Amino acid sequence: MTDKTVLEREPSDPNRQEINPLLKLALELGPLLVFFFANSRGEWIVGKFPALASLGGPLFVATALFMVATAIALLASWILTRTIPIMPLVSGAVVFVFGALTLFLQDETFIKMKPTIVNSLFAAVLLGGLLFGKSLLGYVFDSAFKLDEEGWRKLTLRWGLFFIFLAIANEVVWRMFSTNAWVAFKVWGIMPITVLFTMSQMPLIMRHSTDDKFKS
Repeated sequence: MTDKTVLEREPSDPNRQEINPLLKLALELGPLLVFFFANSRGEWIVGKFPALASLGGPLFVATALFMVATAIALLASWILTRTIPIMPLVSGAVVFVFGALTLFLQDETFIKMKPTIVNSLFAAVLLGGLLFGKSLLGYVFDSAFKLDEEGWRKLTLRWGLFFIFLAIANEVVWRMFSTNAWVAFKVWGIMPITVLFTMSQMPLIMRHSTDDKFKS
């Protein structure tokens, strides 16, 4: 029988297709880098492709290219694994909806609120999953870490709270600083903060790892 599964399988499913963690990171970070470059070099891009001038200023051009890059990243994930990763799919859906509103209404507010909506949604999904006994973070990190049930539960709780922090941080930055400062924070601030947070969880990961390479 032909497998018609579209969304990525559960972490424990033996038929789940693995993807290189670095490639997975590149697919998730790539659209953000496109967004930053397009915003900072918007006038140059419009000079090379005059048709883009109809979109509006640099942020609107960046928004359109962000949407295209996000679609390409999801398509690449599908080509590589024949499934679509759940978290990037959720983020992508919000990008398309809020990006379309940004371009149609010519209002920067929508794309600036996108990280707030996405991070709040991720927090709700992770913390809500815990209420029903599901540690959904395994869908994101199972290719990098193998943890016992208690480990996934604790890590999911911490990431749920961290996503709430990111949502609040985005609201503070876009409301109190310039658009360029917000874009820089979105690309160059969120990623280092996330990396530092991830590294701070290594003691928990090592304690609950079921993988011999993380055990002393």
